[in-house]
Order: sequence, then structure tokens, then C-alpha cells
Amino acid sequence: MGTVTGSAEEPSASPSVPAAGQESAASAAAERPEAPSSLSPSRAADFMRCPLLYRFRVIDRLPEQPSAAATRGTVVHAVLERLFDAPAAERTAPRARALVPGEWERLLAAKPELAELFADETGGQDAERLAGWLADAERLVERWFTLEDPTRLEPAERELFVETELESGLRLRGIIDRVDVAPTGEVRIVDYKTGKAPAPQYASDALFQMKFYALVLWRLRGTVPRRLQLVYLGSGDVLTYDPREADLRGVERKLLALWEAIRLATTTGDWRPRPTRLCGWCDHQAHCPEFGGTPPPYPLPIIPAPARARD
Repeated sequence: MGTVTGSAEEPSASPSVPAAGQESAASAAAERPEAPSSLSPSRAADFMRCPLLYRFRVIDRLPEQPSAAATRGTVVHAVLERLFDAPAAERTAPRARALVPGEWERLLAAKPELAELFADETGGQDAERLAGWLADAERLVERWFTLEDPTRLEPAERELFVETELESGLRLRGIIDRVDVAPTGEVRIVDYKTGKAPAPQYASDALFQMKFYALVLWRLRGTVPRRLQLVYLGSGDVLTYDPREADLRGVERKLLALWEAIRLATTTGDWRPRPTRLCGWCDHQAHCPEFGGTPPPYPLPIIPAPARARD
């Protein structure tokens, strides 16, 4: 039915050395856009928010500027994962805070372009701004200790990459922050959020990602997870939900309908923008018709949608 693996990388065959004259062709093929073949919670949310945004990210793969908030989230997640490497008694708030600078340096080494987030007018480092950003990350890490007690937790999985294929052929994939398994075998899926908890009327949107993960684990392991838990470090809230099989079947139907819409847009090239208040933060305004921009040439073959029959 599916696989569980500890890496977010796609499995690949052993590399072979290209023959003379084939290296450039192989490189071009590797960069050639392809039609989407799987769905993750983030990309599903992109399409529901704005189909054109989905196209820019998945098909065109347009670059996006890194943000200080998203990068801080990456560092905080890394700290909360690494803390569990220590024995239970040593999982303290001071130890967690002390991990923050090292995880930032580790991330910076992997992505040197992130240094631009804290560059001053001369191109050097704005040490004061970086120090404030690191302090904010440390406060988020410290707040976690008011919400959960890591000395009493022994996660079964951390940063778990999961993937399964539904009977329809749709592949679902994602990375779960933490999976806890009780002695009785009951499973809890935990996700850390560095922002604030949403208003009650938006709670269902926030839980969509968690139900997605629950569906994947159910299809992989045959058991519906007992609890879904969102830990909001920005506001100090914990949102929980206990899913039922009927909930997950509903999520599966929604994802299948969503995938059909994505497939139709992929073949017809009809990716329409959906303006919202979030457009002001979008990196792709220069390519968006809503802002007077023009999308790049569509890189995939277009098959016009069949005309509707007249009565």
C-alpha cells in the first residue's frame, strides 16, 4: 500500500556516468518541468488558496525569497527534534535554548543564501538584528516547556517522512514532526507551529494538515491515529482532535476531488488566480495577472478542455 522511510528524498537508481556529449542533455532533462505526481499537505493548501500559486511553486518552480519567520520555524523545529537525542533527565529548557545558535549555523552552512536575511546596508552582518532573531527563537523553544514535558516523552518517530498510494493511484506524502505511541499502541501525531493558534472558526483549516497525515498513517498501518495535536509556540496553545474513520474517509474524498482539479488544470493550462488578503505577501506578484504581471510561458503540453454539449 505504501512506504514509511526516514528520508524526504525520492528514492533513485544508482547513478551512472553519462557518456561523452550526454552530460548536458542529462542536465537539461533533470531540469525539465514535469506534471505533478503526488500531493502533500502544503501543496494541497496552496491549490485551495490559489491555483496559480500552486502552478508557480510546483510546475514553474519559481524562486521565492526566504523569510525570517519561516527560517526561524526551521531552526526551532530542528532544536525540538534534536533535544530528544539527549537522555530524558537532560531535556531541559536551558539545554534547548543552547541548541538554537548551533542549529542556525548548521542551517546557514547548508543554505548560505540565508545570510542575506541579516545583511546590513554595506553587505555585512547586522549583528543586532541577528541576535534579536535568535532570542525570539529561544523564547519559542522555551515556551514549549510550558506546553509539554519532554522528560516524560519518548517519541516513536521524529521528522518522519511518510508516503502512500491510494487505490485511485494518487500518491500522498509529507513529513510529520513527531509520532508518539502509547504502551497500549495508540498513536498520537504532533505538529509544532511557531505562529499563533487560529481563531475557532479557522480551526478546521488548521486541522486539515493533521487529518492528511492521519489518513496516510491509517492507510500505511491500518489503524486510525488516536489523537492529532497542534502545538502553537507563538501563543502557547495546544489544539487537539480525535479523528474517526469517517473523518479520514471524508478527507480522502476531498483530496481525490482536489487532485482531479489539479490534473484538469495541468492538462488545460488553466491556472486561475484566487485573490485574497494574503496576496500582499506573495513573492510572485510580478508574474500574477492580479497585479498586472504575466505568468511565464506554460512549460507543459496543453490539451484544451472538451466543449460542453448544448441542450
